[in-house]
Amino acid sequence: SPLYDLEMELAASGHAERLTVRVADVRDEALMERLFSEHRPEVVFHAAAYKHVPLMELQPLEAVRTNILGTRVVASLACRHGVSEFVLVSTDKAVNPTSVMGATKRVAELLVQALADG
Repeated sequence: SPLYDLEMELAASGHAERLTVRVADVRDEALMERLFSEHRPEVVFHAAAYKHVPLMELQPLEAVRTNILGTRVVASLACRHGVSEFVLVSTDKAVNPTSVMGATKRVAELLVQALADG
């Protein structure tokens, strides 16, 4: 998977001791709070999202739950825990969105920007 590939690439570059990769439900605020408290990250790469356009057209609520609400959980915790850098992995489909997936990713971008602006 791309996550595993990234983990291996970073480990090979000599940064393994500073790297923690977790697969978890970003909508689970209690779990996310525990992970932030336990690991005290300096940088967060938020890549959790549903990205399959046709599938999200059929299940828009799931796109909203993960792409927007999950992003809100992770980004808010990053602010509360003093994370110095938050990277939201998005998509070109968020520019002038024409699909549910693109719209949810655009809202996620706006949410992260609003939190960054204070």
